[in-house]
Amino acid sequence: MNHRSPVQHVVRVNEIDLCVFEWGAGKTCASADSVLFVHATGFHARCWDKVIDLLPDVHAYAVDMRGHGRSAKTPPYSWRQFGEDVAALIRVLDLFRVVGVGHSMGGRAVVEAAARAPSRFRNLVLVDPVIMQPEFYANFKHRGEPHPTVRRKNRFESAAAMFDRFAQRLPYSLWREDVLRDYCDYGVLPVGESFELACPPAVEAQIYGGAAESSIYPLLEKIDIPVQVLRAQAQPAEQVAMNLSASPTWPELATRFKNATDHYYPELTHFIPMQRPELVAQFVAAALT
Repeated sequence: MNHRSPVQHVVRVNEIDLCVFEWGAGKTCASADSVLFVHATGFHARCWDKVIDLLPDVHAYAVDMRGHGRSAKTPPYSWRQFGEDVAALIRVLDLFRVVGVGHSMGGRAVVEAAARAPSRFRNLVLVDPVIMQPEFYANFKHRGEPHPTVRRKNRFESAAAMFDRFAQRLPYSLWREDVLRDYCDYGVLPVGESFELACPPAVEAQIYGGAAESSIYPLLEKIDIPVQVLRAQAQPAEQVAMNLSASPTWPELATRFKNATDHYYPELTHFIPMQRPELVAQFVAAALT
């Protein structure tokens, strides 16, 4: 398997610094036919490493979104802001004919970016995006208490200690081991003699709490490029609280785009790129051809 080391950049976007990793610099024209990978809430750019390893000839970028990874911990952490950040990043990098690949929150962000900068994109690959049924947004009410992720363990002796803690726990135990190692190795930052999560639990909880604050459906009519929607196992009908391992994607989402195809994988959890990076890579390669 090909293992490429990315180049790390700091890019000024919307008055904050975003950390961006680039693979294949110099091999391909930086202005066309690139792939931009956008991660899920609480994750980071390097969670895409094993997908990108399977695309050895591709010019790719992956971004740490605001509040995550090595990017600035600067609010607002609204879902609309994440989409605006992705659109602005593409303009600053001057990218065209982009394949936008987004997982979970990142899927919603690339949809918003494609609607705001439609001439910049050629395809979207949405991996279990957090885009729920339209009625969910209309009936949304703020929770009275913070999202449970605010109580996540935040400090670890090392990235290896984080891996040991998570390796036997669901849903992490279902991930490929090398992807989980990337998640841990790049998911903590040194603080004194220990390490803390690169996405602070309070930030993650705030993002989850605002997931339904604004509907993205009015923007979908602006997108006429091909869109692939990958969905994981459905939420159980009797489920009261959201199961973070099941799909948050409205099953009819693909019908709301002008040119989209739905792909359902009931054997997989919401963490499709962590379980099956080769599946995501296949869709990216197809989008480029």
